Parts: sequence; C-alpha cells; structure tokens
Amino acid sequence: MIAILPRRIGGLGLAIALASGLLAVPATAPEVRAATPDLTIVSAARYDVQPEQHRVRVSLDLVLTNHLKDTVTKRYYFDRAFLAVLPDTSGFKLSWEGKGTPEVHVSKKTTDYTLLRLDLGQRLFSGKSATYKLRFDLVDPGGEPTRDVRVGGSLVSFPVWAFATDGTPGSSVEVVFPPGFEVDVEVGDIPEPTTSADGQVIFQTEKLDTPLSFFAYLVGDRPGAYSERSVGALVHGEHVDLTIRAWPDDPPWSDRVGDLVARALPVLGNEIGLGWPRDGGLVVQEAASRSTGGYAGLFDPKEGLVEVAYYAEDFVVLHEAAHAWFNGALLADRWANEAFASYYGLQVAGELGVPAEGDELTPELIDAGSIPLNAWGPIGREMTDTEDYAYAATLLLAQDIADRAGPGVLQRVWADAAARVGAYQPPAGDGVAGSGSAGATVEPETVEGPPDWRGLLDLLEAHDTDRYDDLWRLWVVRDTDLEPLDARLAARSRYDEVVAAAGNWRLPKPVRDALRAWQFDTATELLADASAILDQRAAIDSAAASSGLTPPPTLQTAFELPDGFTTAAREATAELDAIERYDAAAATRPAEPDTLQTLGLWGTTPDAELSRGRDLFASGDLAASTDAAGGAELIWTTAEEVGRG
Repeated sequence: MIAILPRRIGGLGLAIALASGLLAVPATAPEVRAATPDLTIVSAARYDVQPEQHRVRVSLDLVLTNHLKDTVTKRYYFDRAFLAVLPDTSGFKLSWEGKGTPEVHVSKKTTDYTLLRLDLGQRLFSGKSATYKLRFDLVDPGGEPTRDVRVGGSLVSFPVWAFATDGTPGSSVEVVFPPGFEVDVEVGDIPEPTTSADGQVIFQTEKLDTPLSFFAYLVGDRPGAYSERSVGALVHGEHVDLTIRAWPDDPPWSDRVGDLVARALPVLGNEIGLGWPRDGGLVVQEAASRSTGGYAGLFDPKEGLVEVAYYAEDFVVLHEAAHAWFNGALLADRWANEAFASYYGLQVAGELGVPAEGDELTPELIDAGSIPLNAWGPIGREMTDTEDYAYAATLLLAQDIADRAGPGVLQRVWADAAARVGAYQPPAGDGVAGSGSAGATVEPETVEGPPDWRGLLDLLEAHDTDRYDDLWRLWVVRDTDLEPLDARLAARSRYDEVVAAAGNWRLPKPVRDALRAWQFDTATELLADASAILDQRAAIDSAAASSGLTPPPTLQTAFELPDGFTTAAREATAELDAIERYDAAAATRPAEPDTLQTLGLWGTTPDAELSRGRDLFASGDLAASTDAAGGAELIWTTAEEVGRG
C-alpha cells in the first residue's frame, strides 16, 4: 500500500463557558457581580446525528446553581447567564418547566465560539438550583470538503464539546449516530461506543472532572453503494479507463477528483517518460480516514484502487495518481516511491495550473521526527512526527535529485528501472561475450526486481557524470549503511581503472553483478584477477611482437567468460608457453648450414613448419602450434646427424 498523510484537523477551538448574574439589593440600584463560582452550570449534552436533515441536534440538560448566601440586608439572585457553545450553531431554544418564559439570545459570534445569553425567565435566588433545556443545531453549511461540520447520508464529521462553568466538574457528553455508521474518534479521548437494540451507535462519557478541557472530533461513514462514473485518459497513446466512485450525496468530489486525475495522468506519463504501467485502468474511490488507515490517500497497486479521503486536497490526488508508476514496482523503497510521487505530483500541478504545496520540512519536524530515510518503516508503524518528517524530507530529496539530474537523466533512470536494466552495463561498442568481435549488438544485463536505494544510486550515477552519494549520506543512509557506501567508492574507482585498461575487452558479467549487488569484496577480488590477466595480455603482446607472432583471440574469449578468470589464466599461461616454444624452435635454425646439415635438410621444410606454427598460434590452436614448432626444431637439430647418415 502507498499512502500520504493527511493535513486536516486544524485549530478547532475548545469550549468555554461563562456565567454572569446580577446582585440585587432591595430599593437600591443593582451592581454587577462576578458569577463564578457564585453561579455554576453543569450540563448533560446529547448530540443526535440527523443525516436526512444535514445537521447534528445538540440538547443540553442544564443545572444552574446559585451559591451565594443572603445577608440580613441583601438578597442575591441571578436572572441571566452566559454560555459559550460551538461556532456556527443555530436554532437556539431555551425552556424549563417553571413559571415564566426563558429566552436565549446570541451575545457574540467568533470563529471559535458562539456566546449565548440565557435569560432565565425567573430569578434564581441564593442557595437554589434550576434545571433548563437548551437546544441548538450544528448544520452542515456545504462547500469545502474540509469543513469542520459535514452531515450527510454517507459521511458525518463534527466536533464535540462539553459545557460547564469554569472549574465546575460533573458535566457529561453523549453522541448518538443512526444505525449503519462506522465511527472513528479522530481527535480526543472518548470511551468505546455501544450499539443499541435498534442499531444506534452511542458514545457516552462519564462525568467529567474538567469539562472545559474535553474535546473530540468524530468521523462516521456509512458503507453502501457508490455512485460510479467512467472517465478516460490517454497516456503515451494508450487509452486508460478510470472509474470514479463517490458517495451518492457528494457529486462535487466526483467531479473534482475525476477531472483532476483524467487531466493529470497524461502529463505524468510525459514527465516520467514511461507509458501506462498497468494492464488495466484505475478505480478512484472516495473514502473516510478509517478506511484509508488515517491517511488522506491510499493506493493499492494489486487491485488498481486509489482511495482518496473526502477532505483530501488536490496535491493528495496528484500524489496518488503518480503512485500508478511509483508503487513498489518501479522502485523498491518506500521513501523513494513517496519522494517521486510527491515530486511529480507538484510538477503536474504546476503544468495544470493547480494550486498545490508539498509538506514543509520545518525545524520543529526535524527536531521531533528526524530519521535516516532508510529507517522509515512500513505504513502505520511510525509515530506521527516521524511520518510527517519523512514525507517532507523525501520531497526535498527528490527535488535535490531532480535539480542535479535534470528530466532527461531521470527519464533514462526510470526506463532502466522499468526494464530491470542494472547499472554497470558493458561500455557501448563492446562485442558479444566470447565473440571477440567489436560492434556486435549486446543485450542489456538485467537484474531481479526493482532497484532499492543502492540500485537507484547506481543508476543515477550510471546516467550522469555527477555523483549523488552525498545526498544519500545526508538524507538516506543509516550508520550501518556507511561502510558499504565507502567501500562502493573504492570499488567503483578500481572498476573504472580496470575497464580503461581492458580497452575493447569486456569484463565478465560476474564483476558487474558483484558491483550491482554491492558485494564489493567479491568485486575487488575479481578486479584484481582481471588486472593480472591484463598484465599477462601485455606480456603476451610484447613477446608475440618480438617473435613476429599475432596473439590469438582466445585470451579475450576466455577473459570474458563468467568463470572467474580460471580459463583466462590457463589460456594466458599456455600462450606464453607457446611463444616460448616457438622462440626456442626458431633459435635452432642454422644460420649458415654446413655440408652435413645441408644434406640432412634435403627434402625437408622446417621453415614451412615454423610458419604453420605461426598461423596456428594466431588461430588459437596452441597445441598444434607447439607441435609444428617442435617439428621444425627437430628437423634443424637432427639435420647434421641425418646428413652424416
């Protein structure tokens, strides 16, 4: 699964409650007196979710108590109180069972709360308590998907407060969802819900010691049939089918997300430089945080399913669209897939003119969650600070890589990664292994699986003259990764030296396999063996030139075999021995044959045998060459004896 973290729950205000009353003195003007703790309010709040009405109805059972004590000359009472409730509430109604008619008025509205004035309808005298019912509604205003209050048939999300006067314990909260909803507490701490006989989902707190510190944010979704529509996109000339699944009561999400994905996929294909990577299309489905594991987006590459939270911003949609390529099939490591999904998401946003911002790496994130990206665990395993840091850090790393590489290098890297072509390919123009023929077509050497952090570094440096290991040291590697990273530098330097020394000879595949696998001890040993063979090649070339011989192609053939240079070592020794035997035979030719030698050479052709030995040596038939040279030597060394006979 590929995911991106949400950035949704912002600074929702905490509940505050205020109470105020009048100090009454008979026959004198009233004077204002502070209410708390003289007047206290304790409440039992019930939140009834009403999806059909697109609202949450909040009912408060209020108990107001006057804690003042009358004196001989003064009698104290309250005839009003103030209570702060959630912002953007409406439909206020205050009632009680006593005489008089209580009323409720909005005293003040802010973005954090609505302050209500409760006119009690009758004076509340010293030492007395009274019970009132206050009702109001949290109404879904529509509009932005990230709005705090959202109430519909498929999704409900809203904040929950408790209500009391400052420092007054004893209030409680009950939240009731209709049957069929699955509810998560995204913020806050509230006991696990119960389910009533008729299927209602009920959350109930105990009496709260500090009601004004209580806050929760609940999100409930009701699984059911989706409203589907089909959209098409053209990626590198290939038609891609998109199925957009949205909740029936949320057509704006379907329109926004479906249109954005359809526009983004062709641009992503062009930017990445690869065609559509899947056999089928994609299903893009609206989801709640519960179904996406708390993330704003989740991509399942096996099913071709993209889940995008109802509140997700356009950047999340583009990030998830890029995961069609970067999902574990092209690159192996989580950090690399997230890095380039974010990078290309932002690139496409710029081309489409879509406002988008990636996660910002702040000093606070660095202090709280900094890790080497190779230590970033699977989805759902890390703390929030670590997740936040990693998403922000991977984007910065991808931008650094892209700035250094440029789009051309990146596209060549992705092409190799998709085709499973490894780094350290034989130099262009090399012959087929074992052929000794320059210019023949060579199939690229492939690897198993997508490149991990090591393979990605190798591919980048295979396609660019710049180095990237400094970025790996800064962002990626753990302490345990430093030793192989250092060994890689020395092994690559030695490899370059041996490749240059080899010229048009191609090092055997095991050398490159060892480098690709970061088995640098093995690679170094093989390179030492290769260098020894190349030294013998130089010795053979020098000796052959002195002897008028042409070195055969067999040493190159043996050098390029994948047997660890065993055959090449035997071949080099055999060639040097054959040259030595040839030189020894040539040295026995009489400079000025005497009479007996001339008679002994009558009817023989030792020079022809020696010449045949040269031809056989050049063809690589060392045994026959040695036999021919030996035959010539035998004729010359026995010529005098034969002539005497």
